[in-house]
Amino acid sequence: METLEVVREHCAARPILVVEDDADTAAYLISGLDAGGYSVEWAADGQVGLAAARQGGFDAIILDRMLPLMDGLSILEALRSEGYETPVIFLSAIGTADERVRGLRAGSDDYLVKPFEMTELIARLEVMHRRLKAPPAVVTRLACADLSLDLLASHAVRAGKALLLQPRAIQLLEYLMRNHGQVVTRSMILRKVWNYDFDPGTNVIDVYISNLRKEVDRPGLAPLLHTIRGKGYRLGPLA
Repeated sequence: METLEVVREHCAARPILVVEDDADTAAYLISGLDAGGYSVEWAADGQVGLAAARQGGFDAIILDRMLPLMDGLSILEALRSEGYETPVIFLSAIGTADERVRGLRAGSDDYLVKPFEMTELIARLEVMHRRLKAPPAVVTRLACADLSLDLLASHAVRAGKALLLQPRAIQLLEYLMRNHGQVVTRSMILRKVWNYDFDPGTNVIDVYISNLRKEVDRPGLAPLLHTIRGKGYRLGPLA
């Protein structure tokens, strides 16, 4: 088996990347994962592993902590900083609590200490796979500071007092709350709330924003709905 190269096994449909410099451990992983229903791509050093991970397309990455050329923690930090969300299981001979915490804080999904049983590794991969395939939780309530919106009842409350809003205003508030803390432009609002792909040149947004502000930012309350000159609107407390 050649080290410092990527070795592909084409025996199963669920692709997984193994970054491990020890050839014996890599052979054990490839054999066990193949039997567990995975196709394995093996990288024997950190630089090759990072390049392979950046190509994407893996169900998961099994990442050794100590590697030549680039260590596993640096690989993981690089991937997470670049927006890669592929699940990662750390493999390491270092089993201290501090080291586990470092791995988890860097963005790993699990941490397995060597020596390990293949059955446990397969089980952990299956748990991660089920978690990724689980349907997202249905959001029925939005909140921003002391403002809340019950999506099922179309009922908004701020500081314990109900807001009097028409259906379109509720839709506008929902969009602003889903993007609270971010500036949303007029074009974004027209597209998402009014389903317009163009600006019809009316002041409809200004009217609805003005009416919404009267309800959300009543006298005595800290303003939540802000006009960002030349950009759009932002819902949320002032920084």
